[in-house]
Amino acid sequence: MGVSDNSKGLILAVASSAFIGSSFILKKKGLKRAGAAGTRAGVGGYTYLLEPLWWAGMVTMFVGEIANFVAYVYAPAVLVTPLGALSIIISAILAHFMLRERLQKMGIVGCVSCIVGSVVIVIHAPQEHTPNSVQEIWTFATQPAFLIYVAASLSVVLALILHFEPRCGQTNILVYLGICSLIGSITVVSIKAIGIAIKLTLEGTSQIAYPQTWFFLTVAVICVITQLNYLNKALDTFNAAIVSPVYYVMFTTLTIIASAIMFKDWSGQNVSSITSELCGFITVLSGTIILHATREQEPPPPIGTVTWYVNEDSVKCLEEHLINIQSSDEQ
Repeated sequence: MGVSDNSKGLILAVASSAFIGSSFILKKKGLKRAGAAGTRAGVGGYTYLLEPLWWAGMVTMFVGEIANFVAYVYAPAVLVTPLGALSIIISAILAHFMLRERLQKMGIVGCVSCIVGSVVIVIHAPQEHTPNSVQEIWTFATQPAFLIYVAASLSVVLALILHFEPRCGQTNILVYLGICSLIGSITVVSIKAIGIAIKLTLEGTSQIAYPQTWFFLTVAVICVITQLNYLNKALDTFNAAIVSPVYYVMFTTLTIIASAIMFKDWSGQNVSSITSELCGFITVLSGTIILHATREQEPPPPIGTVTWYVNEDSVKCLEEHLINIQSSDEQ
C-alpha cells in the first residue's frame, strides 16, 4: 500500500473526527430535550427517537462513521483510530459554548497534547498490506490469538450487561463505556473486513458470493446497534465532558489491540517506529486524561438547598406515617 493511500486515510479520519465530535453535542442536546419531555434514555426511555435534534446528531455521526469506515480501508487502525482524539477537542469546544460544560485553561494543554501525539503517530504510521480476498481476512479472524480476544471480550461484555449494569450502571461510567469499547473493537475489525471486500469488489474481484462477507456484515450491524444503545445511556447519564475522553481512551486502546492481533499491523516495522507510535499514543492518552481532569463538573446545588433521595420503601413508610397521623387526629 502506497503513501498516497495513507494520506487518503488521514484526510478521511480528520473529517470523520469533525463530524463525530459535533454529533456528540447534538445528541446530548437532543437527549436533554427528550428527557425533559418524557422518560430519560438513562433509565430505559426511548422518547429521544421523537427528538429532531437527536436525529440531527445521528445523521452527523453517520456521515462521520462513513468517512471513518472508508479511512480504515486505506490506512491501518494504528493510524486511523488515535486520530479520533480530534473529535474530543471539537466536542470539548462545542460543549463549552453550547452545553455550558466549561473547559478550563489546562484543557488547552490537553488539546495540544492530543494534537502532538496524533502528529507523531501519523509520521510513524506503518504501511499496510491489503488482503487479496475476504477469505484471507477470514484466516486472520480465525487465528487462535484473535479468537481468544473475541471470547474474552464477549465474556466481559456479558458480565457487564447481566451483573454490573443493574447494580452500578447509573453511577459508574466504566460499565456503559466498557460495553461500548469492547464491542467497538470488534466492530472496527469487522467494518475493516467489509470495507476491503467492497474495495476488492469495485476493483473487479467480487467478494459478494463469499459467506464470510455476509458474516462480517452481520457482526458489524449487531455490534453497531449495541454500541449506540449503551452510548446513548452513557451520554444521558453522565456529563458529555467525561463520556467523550473516557470512551476515546478505552475504545482506542482496545481497537489497536484487536487490530494488531488480527491484522498484525506492526509486523515489518522496526523497534524505533513502534516505540515512536507508542509514545505518540501515550501522549494522546495523556491529553485526554488532562481534558477529563480539568473539565468542570455539573454545578452543585445552591447553598442552603436540600436534595432528597427517595426510594420505594421510604415512600411506603411516609404513607403509613401519614395514615397513622390522620387516624390519631380523627380519634
